[in-house]
Amino acid sequence: MAEQLLTDITALRRSPLSHLHEQMSAAGVTGDRGVALREIPFLTMVGIRVEPGTPAAEAVTAVAGMPLPTGHGQVTGTAGATAILWIGPDEFLLVGPEGVGPAEIGPAGSDLREAGTDDAGTAAGLARALGTEPGQAVDLSANRTTLELSGPCARAVLEKACHLDLHPRAFAVGTAVATTLGPVQVLLWRTAELTWRIMPRASFAEYTARWLLDAMTEFASPEVP
Repeated sequence: MAEQLLTDITALRRSPLSHLHEQMSAAGVTGDRGVALREIPFLTMVGIRVEPGTPAAEAVTAVAGMPLPTGHGQVTGTAGATAILWIGPDEFLLVGPEGVGPAEIGPAGSDLREAGTDDAGTAAGLARALGTEPGQAVDLSANRTTLELSGPCARAVLEKACHLDLHPRAFAVGTAVATTLGPVQVLLWRTAELTWRIMPRASFAEYTARWLLDAMTEFASPEVP
């Protein structure tokens, strides 16, 4: 039997915003009017379609090791590890570190642990858990990239083009919703008091990043009384 040769091509990958990393770093502002922008590339993302309360949903939660969020804006898990975002009544998005694997998600002996540590393996493990139950788990890792906007003025930057009420009374830490930033459809996730994740589709990533960079410009200058 011929030996199978495996080639690691991860070093050849380019994220949608790799060419803007230096520009984003240089645009950061410190101090009371601080705001910073960076890309978090190559996160694992798995689209899940199941009806809550069904055996299919129970199978997914057993493998994921966390419950599905139960309503609009809700998130289970954490941004620092693996989380599941509510997208619609029967639609969810699992988001985790690149190549999320046995140490990060899934109880011992679960299909997900046996599926491997790549993004496709994560989706395959969830899909296998569904068996013949109605539902779907699809690897969407290449569909979006993730921008992180942080700092005291991060909310003010977002408020220039997002029609939602982003005040903490209406948009608490841990909230994630599908919305628009200007003309671009994004997932907006408040992961900490002064930190937000913006997740546009890859084809709109550069537009979104450049819009945010432009919106950050005013905070590099003193506030006009």
